[in-house]
Amino acid sequence: MLKRIPMGSSGTKTSLLDRIRDVLRHRSLLLKATSYACIGVINTLLDFGLFSLAHLYVGLPIITANVLAWTIAVTGSYVMNSMITFAAESQRKLRLKAYGGFLAAQFAGLVVDTTTVLIASYFMPVLIGKVIAMGAGFLVNFSLSHFVVFRGPAAEPALRSEAQARNPPSSRA
Repeated sequence: MLKRIPMGSSGTKTSLLDRIRDVLRHRSLLLKATSYACIGVINTLLDFGLFSLAHLYVGLPIITANVLAWTIAVTGSYVMNSMITFAAESQRKLRLKAYGGFLAAQFAGLVVDTTTVLIASYFMPVLIGKVIAMGAGFLVNFSLSHFVVFRGPAAEPALRSEAQARNPPSSRA
């Protein structure tokens, strides 16, 4: 069930930092983030290795090498996260529709990653820029995976009940 954002004494929403602390207090989310990060390490090594091989040894352009490495790594990420991190939400089943949703959500991480490595390549060695880019991509990818792709069946009714609480049937005319 979704929690309402607590209001401060002045009636304003609490700060983003307070909300982040509240989220981190919930062990299940912290465990999921840890599991996601561990799987991410495996996929990051795969992504980094394939990117390095494709760009430095095969000679593919940065964007082409990055997209190729990302596609292979994100497929491994979907499989492992479906089976481990978000096993309860996915029932440990791989579904084409869920994979499509995962790819679409992770595309935002790819855009952040690719943009970061491309811009960074003008200021530092490409591989250092790639490391920075992967960190930025992780933040986007976990957020979208947790809050959008694998939110679980309980999230939809909770969202509906939140909307109904804000707009009860008697107030609709």
